[in-house]
Amino acid sequence: MPQLRDSGNTGSAFSLRDDEKQHGFARIFGIETEYGVSVTGSNKPCDAATVAMAMFRPVVSRSRSTNTYLSNGARLYLDVGSHPEYATAEARDPLTALAQDLAGERLMRQLALDAQRRLSLECGEGTTVHLFKNNVDSAGHSFGCHENYLVRRFVSLHDVERALLPFLITRQIFSGAGRLSERGLVISQRADYLDESISSATTRERPMVNTRDEPHADPERYRRLHVIIGDSNRSQHAGLMKLATTHLVLCVIEQAARRGVSSGLEACALKDPSSANRAVSRDLQFSGTPLELADAQGFAKAQAEYGEMNSAAAGGGKPCAQAVDALGMQRHYAAVVARFLEDYGTQVREAMPRLDIEAVMREWNDALDRLGTGDFAALENRVDWIAKQSLFEALRRRHPGMPAARFAQLDLDYHDVANGTAYDSLVRHGAMRTIITPSQVHEAMVHAPQDTRAALRGALVSKALQCDARFSCDWTRLTLGTSGQDGERAEAVLIDPFETQPGDDYRRLMSRLGA
Repeated sequence: MPQLRDSGNTGSAFSLRDDEKQHGFARIFGIETEYGVSVTGSNKPCDAATVAMAMFRPVVSRSRSTNTYLSNGARLYLDVGSHPEYATAEARDPLTALAQDLAGERLMRQLALDAQRRLSLECGEGTTVHLFKNNVDSAGHSFGCHENYLVRRFVSLHDVERALLPFLITRQIFSGAGRLSERGLVISQRADYLDESISSATTRERPMVNTRDEPHADPERYRRLHVIIGDSNRSQHAGLMKLATTHLVLCVIEQAARRGVSSGLEACALKDPSSANRAVSRDLQFSGTPLELADAQGFAKAQAEYGEMNSAAAGGGKPCAQAVDALGMQRHYAAVVARFLEDYGTQVREAMPRLDIEAVMREWNDALDRLGTGDFAALENRVDWIAKQSLFEALRRRHPGMPAARFAQLDLDYHDVANGTAYDSLVRHGAMRTIITPSQVHEAMVHAPQDTRAALRGALVSKALQCDARFSCDWTRLTLGTSGQDGERAEAVLIDPFETQPGDDYRRLMSRLGA
């Protein structure tokens, strides 16, 4: 287990009091999605790097860089390994974050099809660009979908490892994207590629949660929880539930830390998180694969306190104090969150009025009940890995003896946002649930969320592009490269992600642009 190191303030009285007065259970969400690219049907060599650069040609023409920010507040860039990446603007609720992620998906599709039109002139009419919103390519290389959650600084990394990581490991049963591996279908795309539980590394070794301390906010108050364990979802429902349930679990952990009491989740800690992560991913039949606990007796006491039985007891066997399966772990989290909402539900709802918490809890418990009874068919319109499993089974029934390569092709086609047909066909036939409308996706492509600092960033980027002015951004800083009368570059700092009102420095920037 790597040594955990906290930096900054881990819980001063000022931070606790100030946070409760200001934002309570409010949060900032963000999703970073790396896409895989490939090309088929070309008459001459055309590798991923060529495709990626063709995609970014109009971006470079406009922004003079492959790393830029957009008028909707998002970041678009070309990552290491020729992976186009889209990082959503800051969102204050999971629905907005989901819409922003889908806006990135549509933008990437447009870039890919534009590149395809140009490459077909150079490489032949049959040139087809494939853009995969998944996490593993055909050669076995893994790339990520990273979730970001603004978390209060007084929550320690030790709390994250003990109380949150088991949830992240077991939530894959309803949020996994599914992947055909050498052993057949597995639930999670990422599980086989993650080496450690918590670490500051990102490429040398892949942790489930990255601890690099870049809060993009006041470091005395916040940390940015950078979650690497999750899959890239095509299912909108899975994407929403992944964010919403994680938010609710974080609310429990934060309030416990704020009050200096037990969250009811500490005993969920696992002895070997990496092994548990892989075990959950490979157990498609939910056969009760045990996850070894670090504090078995403590977990048994926690279950008793929340009125639960573990999976062995539910099946008529003796309660198991040494281990719990993924369903049992998720049921415990759901029970703890339900108890928490009895006391703090009003405050949680007030902090995030767009999120229907009752619906989230119903869907969460319904998914666990369906999985527990083996009613997978009821979830195939919501859960990516189950939708894939259903597609594979239908293909086997229609074409017995179908070669493995055809299934691998279908697996990739499901994630191809440029030229894939499998997922879009499910949506057209009402076999996949959608939440965000096409018009809402278009709105998210054009406009930044208006309830975070992204609104200020987006407005400046939009005006700078109109004026053809040189500008640069990061998440907390805006800079105009044009010189004022004083001969200096002008900049504004946006340290508070919740702030939407412009300060004097920001007004000066916009004034230089004629706004």
